[in-house]
Amino acid sequence: MRFQDRRDAGRRLASALERYRGEDPVIIALPRGGVPVAYEVATALGADLDIEVVRKIGAPNQPELGVGAVAASGVRFLNEPLIEQLGISRSAIEEIAALEAAEVERRLRRYRGGRAPTPVRGRTVIVVDDGIATGGTLMAAIEELHQRDPYRIIVAVPVAPVEAALLLQGRVDEFVCLEMPDPFYSVGTWYDVFDQTTDEEVIALLTQGHGAHPREASS
Repeated sequence: MRFQDRRDAGRRLASALERYRGEDPVIIALPRGGVPVAYEVATALGADLDIEVVRKIGAPNQPELGVGAVAASGVRFLNEPLIEQLGISRSAIEEIAALEAAEVERRLRRYRGGRAPTPVRGRTVIVVDDGIATGGTLMAAIEELHQRDPYRIIVAVPVAPVEAALLLQGRVDEFVCLEMPDPFYSVGTWYDVFDQTTDEEVIALLTQGHGAHPREASS
């Protein structure tokens, strides 16, 4: 299966998640590419839409090589075997992580526009991205969400490598993936259009999705 673009992928993913419509789920997108996908899921399920901003911790002098990730509360996922293999010092990791944590806060302020995070305590949370490559940023997001005490966490993506299921085993309650090709190549390989999602698009979709489906008051 190939996807025309992220919005198409989101509509197809929503069909696979229809059974959660009655659970009042919270759809959590990973910016930036995950937001258009998650917006379609939230719209189809009549669900709340929010974000979890996570930044990759790149190796010194090789910033594109992710050795971990950091989330808003400071929660981190570190690829310890890779860090050890590359001989990266703990002080270097701390320095890079601090810079990325500051960028997480900046992006949260920009994307949310002062809105408070959507409450997830006791609720089903569906974490959505446009695909999984290494999974490092996703793992940091999951660890962050666990701290907020949801009822359960589901990860839902259009495409991922077969190794993703093993990576997520024991950390989420369910993994929903439309395609797990082997060989995988990259996330963008499975999209006809995979342009970079802009900050402006993220903000517009979050503004449209925020509060669009208010919860019914308890009687």
